[in-house]
Amino acid sequence: MSAAPPTVALAIGDPNGIGPEIAVKAAVALSGGAPRVVVVGDAFVLRHYAARSAPDFAIREIAGGEPPAAQTIDVLGVDALPSAAFAPGQIDAAAGRATVAYVEAALRLLRAGHASAIVGCPHNEAAVNAAGIAFSGYPGLIARLCAVPEDRVFLLLIGGRLRIAHVTLHEPLQRALTRLTPDLVEAAGRACAAALVSLGLAQPRIGVLAINPHAGEGGLFGDDDARITAPAVERLHAAGIAVEGPAGADVMLTRTDLDAYLAMYHDQGHIPVKLLAGRDAAALTIGAGVLFSSVGHGSAFDIAGRGVADPAAVLRAVRLVGGLAPA
Repeated sequence: MSAAPPTVALAIGDPNGIGPEIAVKAAVALSGGAPRVVVVGDAFVLRHYAARSAPDFAIREIAGGEPPAAQTIDVLGVDALPSAAFAPGQIDAAAGRATVAYVEAALRLLRAGHASAIVGCPHNEAAVNAAGIAFSGYPGLIARLCAVPEDRVFLLLIGGRLRIAHVTLHEPLQRALTRLTPDLVEAAGRACAAALVSLGLAQPRIGVLAINPHAGEGGLFGDDDARITAPAVERLHAAGIAVEGPAGADVMLTRTDLDAYLAMYHDQGHIPVKLLAGRDAAALTIGAGVLFSSVGHGSAFDIAGRGVADPAAVLRAVRLVGGLAPA
C-alpha cells in the first residue's frame, strides 16, 4: 500500500488580493495528485472564486483528516472576514486581521498532524498593520506564533538557480546594518543550513556575502566584515557547516558550486533572485521549526477579482514544501 501524499495547508493571504483566486487555481491544478492541498480561508470567499475559476469543482469544508474526494476543493473554513469587508482590490483592516487568522488556523492544522507544511498566499502589510497587528512579513508572524524570538527566524528566497537566506529583511537599511552582529549572522547561517538539509541537500555549501564591497578590501572600505561576518564564518565552520566567505556579492553570486548564499540585507538577496526568477520565486520562513513558504510576489490589488491571476508561483511553493519540486 503506497503512502498518502503529503498535505500542504494553503492559507489564502489577504482575501481582497489575488490570494484566494490563485489558491483555488492551485488546488484545482493539484487535484487528485500530490501534494494534496487544503485551502485555509473564509469559505464564502473561496466559493466566490471557485464559481468563476473552477465551476466543475465543489467547495468541501473539512475539519482535518478527511480523505480527499474527486472534483472537490478541500477547505478548512475560517470565519474571519465580515462579508461587507470582502472587496477585491481594496485595502481593509478587516482583511489584514483575517490574513493572520488564516495562518493561525493553518498552524493548528499542522500541529494536529493533518498537514506537513504551510504555504501562505500574498499578504498586504498595510492592511495587517491597519488592524493594529505589528507586521513586516510572514517570518516575524511565524516567529511570534511559534514562540521563537523574531531575530532567530529568517527568510530563504528560492528562484532561478539561487537560494539566498537573509540575515535582515524588511527594515530601513541603516537600522539593518546597525543590527548586524556575529551572533545574528551565525544564527541565520545555522537556520539556512538546517533548512537546506530539510529540503534534501545533505551537505549544503553556503557562501556568505560581505557587508561592504570586496569584503572591506583589507580595511580600505571599512572594518565591518572583519568585525562581523568573518567571525560568524569561523563559528559556522567550527559547528561543522560548510561555509565560504565573506566575499563581495558581485563575486560570490557568480559561483555555481555553492548550494546557497547568505545575504546581509533585503536588496542584496532579493534583487538577484527577482532578476532571475521574477514572480516565480518561493520564500521560505526558516528557523521557526515549521515548514512554511510564501510566494515572491505581492497581493496584486490592481488585478484582484478579475480572474487573470497566475498561480505558477504558489504552485511552485506548494510543490517545494511538498517535496515534489527541486529546491
